[in-house]
Parts: sequence; C-alpha cells; structure tokens
Amino acid sequence: MASTDRKKRKASPLMINQEIQYKDIELLKTFITEHGKILPRRRTNLTVKQQKNLKKAVKRARILSLLPFVLKDKN
Repeated sequence: MASTDRKKRKASPLMINQEIQYKDIELLKTFITEHGKILPRRRTNLTVKQQKNLKKAVKRARILSLLPFVLKDKN
C-alpha cells in the first residue's frame, strides 16, 4: 500500500487578523531582501490576502520615503 505523504502547510508568521501597516517599518523589513525586493509568498508563508496587503504597505512606505526603493551598495 502506498502511503499518502502530504506536506504540512507552515503557519503564517502573522496572526490571522493582524493588519499590516505601512507605518510598521520593522515588520516590513522582515519581508524585504537586502536589495529592497519584496519576498515571494513561498518564502514568507503569508496568505494571498496578507501578501497583497504587504505589497500595498511596502509601496505606500516607499512613496512616503519610510523605505527606500533600492538599497545602495556599500562599495
């Protein structure tokens, strides 16, 4: 008999009802690479709705100059 190996979904790092705010820069920095790119869902383990809210929050923070668009090299 073949056993069915099902992958367990990792829990979202955020609480289900936790709101992602553009003002919370420390939280947003955890979802951004060192080059300033937003991490994909497969790396962040966020839900679709949370990932969309994250994208909006990062874009708002960038427009308000709370986050840089591109991080400069230190060389």
